[in-house]
Amino acid sequence: MAVELCLLLLLFCGSTISEVQPIYKPPPGTLDFGFVPAKTYDTGAYHEPGPIGILFKIVHAFLYLVQPNSFPQDLIRKLAQQKFGNTQGDYQKAIYYEIGFIVSAALGLLFILLLPLVGLCFCMCRCCDNCGGEMHQRQKKNADCQRSCFATFLFVASLIISVGVLCAYAANQHLTNQVRGAKKLVNSNFKDLKIFLNDTPAQIDYLVSQYNTTKDKALSDLSNVGPLLGSRVQEQLGKEVRPALDAVLTMAGAIRETKEALENVSVSVEVLQEGTERLHANLTDAKMHLGNTLNDSACSAAQAASTCNIIRNSLNQLNINANFSGLPGVSSQLAKVNDVLKIDLSSLVQKGYAAFNDTPDLVVNQTRNILSDIKNVLESIGSNITTFAKTLPVQKILADLTIYLTQSEAYVQDYFPVVEQYDFYRWLGCLILCCMVVLILVFYYLGLLCGTCGYDKHASPTTRGCISNTGGNFLMAGVGFSFLFSWVLMIVVVLTFVTGGNVEKLVCEPFEDKTLFKVLDTPYLLNQHWKNYLSGILFKNPNINLTFEKVYSDCKENKGIYTSLQLEHLFNINEFLNISMYTEDVALKIEHIQINLSKIILLDEIGKENLLNFSSSGIEGINFAAYLTEINKSVTKVDLLSFANDLEARADQLPKGALENALKGHANNIRMIHNQQVVPLEQAMSTLNQSIRLLKRTSSELTVKVKNVISAVNAAQLLINNNASLVIVQETKKYMDTIVGYFEQYIEWVKESIAMEVAACKPIANVIDTAVDIFLCSYITDSVNTFWFGLGGSLVFLIPAIIFAVKLSKYYRRMDTEDVYDDTENGNNGYHKEHLYGIHNPVFTSSVEQW
Repeated sequence: MAVELCLLLLLFCGSTISEVQPIYKPPPGTLDFGFVPAKTYDTGAYHEPGPIGILFKIVHAFLYLVQPNSFPQDLIRKLAQQKFGNTQGDYQKAIYYEIGFIVSAALGLLFILLLPLVGLCFCMCRCCDNCGGEMHQRQKKNADCQRSCFATFLFVASLIISVGVLCAYAANQHLTNQVRGAKKLVNSNFKDLKIFLNDTPAQIDYLVSQYNTTKDKALSDLSNVGPLLGSRVQEQLGKEVRPALDAVLTMAGAIRETKEALENVSVSVEVLQEGTERLHANLTDAKMHLGNTLNDSACSAAQAASTCNIIRNSLNQLNINANFSGLPGVSSQLAKVNDVLKIDLSSLVQKGYAAFNDTPDLVVNQTRNILSDIKNVLESIGSNITTFAKTLPVQKILADLTIYLTQSEAYVQDYFPVVEQYDFYRWLGCLILCCMVVLILVFYYLGLLCGTCGYDKHASPTTRGCISNTGGNFLMAGVGFSFLFSWVLMIVVVLTFVTGGNVEKLVCEPFEDKTLFKVLDTPYLLNQHWKNYLSGILFKNPNINLTFEKVYSDCKENKGIYTSLQLEHLFNINEFLNISMYTEDVALKIEHIQINLSKIILLDEIGKENLLNFSSSGIEGINFAAYLTEINKSVTKVDLLSFANDLEARADQLPKGALENALKGHANNIRMIHNQQVVPLEQAMSTLNQSIRLLKRTSSELTVKVKNVISAVNAAQLLINNNASLVIVQETKKYMDTIVGYFEQYIEWVKESIAMEVAACKPIANVIDTAVDIFLCSYITDSVNTFWFGLGGSLVFLIPAIIFAVKLSKYYRRMDTEDVYDDTENGNNGYHKEHLYGIHNPVFTSSVEQW
């Protein structure tokens, strides 16, 4: 077992994890086991190329144009199984897949073969005074335009070549920089891996130690068996008991309210009877005095007669409306209710509440004997877990891994200077290749500079200046070096293009979309006798469904190595974490809990008899209709305030004088009667109304209500005396489930921690990402592809640059001969006729020179 685990953990070499994900914090009400200890690692398996990443994306787009076909899984499988070529279509598929590279490589080979040959022919042709080798320039009307165009095109081509060289140089320098920085990355990986190995034992110890959290919580609940189990029993019984006691307490409050209401009715009726008699006498006097005033002679006048008649006709309204003298009394009912209140029903109910609330204390007193037994069981479980954890060969495996890791680190440190030295040779070689193109560009730029600055459009081709002639010579030197270097450079471009492009298409892209893992997971691919190669190597059992893709994906998600590599086939942790092993003894102890609640008395017979006495107090016999009939009436037939206001308004209609003043005096007297007598009576009527309606509600089916309350109390008492054992058994089982649930939480937390936290295998994914995605693809392949892309682009534009340089050099170099012309023959244009262009006439030239 140690050998297999050692082989697995060796994959951790050179890998790190950039962050540690904590376990999800438990919600309130559950056990909080904290976070599995894990240190933060320094290195992340992710590479950001920076600004040069834009060039990498351009190269990837170019490669997609060259090779848009999908990854050839079938061909790769056949190649790995050494079955490639068994069918005729294999080669056709391979050619179809590689057709883009084949065509591009063929064009490169054609460039390699033809360009030196063309250069040789061009050189020989010029030596024979052909192909522009003759030092004679034929003058044309558009000579300046052609020269400008050739210079512009050559400058643009040179700029493009310069960009390509800069891309190649940037890629070359980027690869060197990454190689130099790789040492720091490797050292950081080894450092993180040592932290990982040293952290794993602490994680396992933490898992074992957290059993104490479970044990302490269980012991705490056992110590609080009263508040927990007792409260649960009380809560279940309280569904019947509390409503019954609340109903009795509500009835006790109704008795007190009934007494108050009866007293209010008795007092209010007495006040109303006396008040209405006094109000009737005062209204009679007011009506008599007002009648006397209306009989005055002033009312006989024409202006006052009609108003006085109207007032006289309204005098009959000044009378009382309600009559409370005939209402029956409630003294007998009040006396009976007072007798009922001699017994404090509320205190009896509170005694019932107190007895019921003592349930947790009863549970504590009756469960003392079994708590010590359960505590001993919990201690023995903790000892078993600790002993089992110590039997795991973790320390030996980690010690072996640490030794191997130290040896690997020493090996890498010894050979890394060699890698840097060879990378320097590579960097120097690529720099020389770039310098070849730069040399050509220097000649082109110097030729353009000297030719443009030294060109004199008034000078004839044979009299051009030294600077202009030097510019032409620089251009021809650039052409010569182009023919010398370009084919050598193209060899390098073709080789790197075919190699780097195929690595990108056959390794990097399928690795990114995990297609490469699917190929590796093909049954019987790497071993014709094994269905699953990885499980065959690790467990010697190729039938286990363990795939490279699944392991990589799980490790990418930072799952534990136990889950990712399915180590349950070596060591089944579920057998160790079987909950029944630990909870069976605890459950048996808890099931023996016996609780007796028969001593609880909710309401004694005195309280029940008191309720029956209240139901027979006679409040149901009160004549509520008679009371409500008089209450609903107004105190007077007319609103005295309205009557007084109307009287005062009619007095204003009379002529100024004694009659008007007398009527206003009567109005004020009526207002005073309303304020002093009617308002108090209305308040007394409101109190009487509230009390009568309360009594009516209370008396409605009072006997039935009391019987229902007593029945509810009897049912609750019967539940406590006879059926409480069933409730206690149910709640004891729930209490047991709660205690056992703590162990289940611990087991689930341990499983989750082993699956996600303990020996999290993110380093395995990191080492693969570091080796393939970062080193091979990001560092090497992207840099190499960008190098050939820049250098190849420069070489392609060397062809038009050669043509433009040769053409342009004719306009800059000093010629041996030139065309001459006659102004008379040609008019004012200064050029020969078209049939004389380019004719070499030594005699004619000689005569002109003598002249």
